[in-house]
Amino acid sequence: MPVFDHPDFDHHQQVIHGCDAASGLRAIIAIHDTTRGPALGGLRIYPYASEADALTDVLRLSRGMTYKSALADLPLGGGKAVIIADPRRDKTPELLRAMGRLIDSLGGRYITAEDSGSGEADMRVIAEVTPHVGGLDRDGSSGDPSPWTALGVFHAMQSAVYHGLGRAESEDQFAGLRVALQGVGHVGTHLARRLHDAGARLVLADVDRDAVTRLAGELEAEMVAPEAIVDAEVDVFAPCAMGAALTPEVVRRLKARVVCGAANNQLAHAEVAGQLQARGILYTPDYVANAGGVIEIAWQRRDDARPEAVMAHIAGIGTTLDEIFARAAQEGRSPAPVADDMARERFEAG
Repeated sequence: MPVFDHPDFDHHQQVIHGCDAASGLRAIIAIHDTTRGPALGGLRIYPYASEADALTDVLRLSRGMTYKSALADLPLGGGKAVIIADPRRDKTPELLRAMGRLIDSLGGRYITAEDSGSGEADMRVIAEVTPHVGGLDRDGSSGDPSPWTALGVFHAMQSAVYHGLGRAESEDQFAGLRVALQGVGHVGTHLARRLHDAGARLVLADVDRDAVTRLAGELEAEMVAPEAIVDAEVDVFAPCAMGAALTPEVVRRLKARVVCGAANNQLAHAEVAGQLQARGILYTPDYVANAGGVIEIAWQRRDDARPEAVMAHIAGIGTTLDEIFARAAQEGRSPAPVADDMARERFEAG
């Protein structure tokens, strides 16, 4: 499997393939950059159609983690891990321990945490064989980063709604605003509840029909089929499922004037950012918006962690986006390349 010539290879420092016959482990860890500190990134367990698809995903996700940590002002680099497996059928303690041993062999260059297909219970199993794990419970409270990620996206959306729709941040900023959420997993559900409490009117879609039906009933939200969510008549479109949700076709169909969600790698390819801008749709760079969970995990590693300090750090996502949106408007560019430039200014400087 070629790596150096891969279109998503971005001078990654290490790409490690791991295999364990006894447990069935087939995994890839990508360490993008450790200039600012050890590479932190979640463990995704997903039944990729091929090893090539898994490699593409881990290269893109690890790069995004470097940029995310840099713009969140964290002393961390970027990495990611994927296991090629169905988490509902193939995930076993033996598989997770084998993954933990692979992580441990890197000597702390990579720190794992929850992601799609893995949760806090899985991190506890991995922690049996390596200390290089985040997202664990502390002092009886959950280590699940999902609520913190959702909080960060909420702050990001406050900035995006101001810059894209002219609604200043206030208690009624979201009152009557229509928001479409594509995906209501852990993060999407927390975000939906926050938006509902803020007065937004929600349109929900998810491949898990039972989950989205329950949440729509709880929040008095409209529910549509997954393939129809991009056509919803809304002000804000929030991709909160898998990556590459924003394709040229989707951009042509979107009714929203703002895109701001929790999913990683939302752009199918870089040119989509320009297509969004050409249609007058404000795009919120995903790795800036969804940094709340990483910020909280980073604070777990500190001795002086305090809830109010974590909350303030996550609220800073909105301030960072204010700068990105203002610079993008001044330079006549999409926020996506502007965010990339600002991130590189931070992590390339060390």
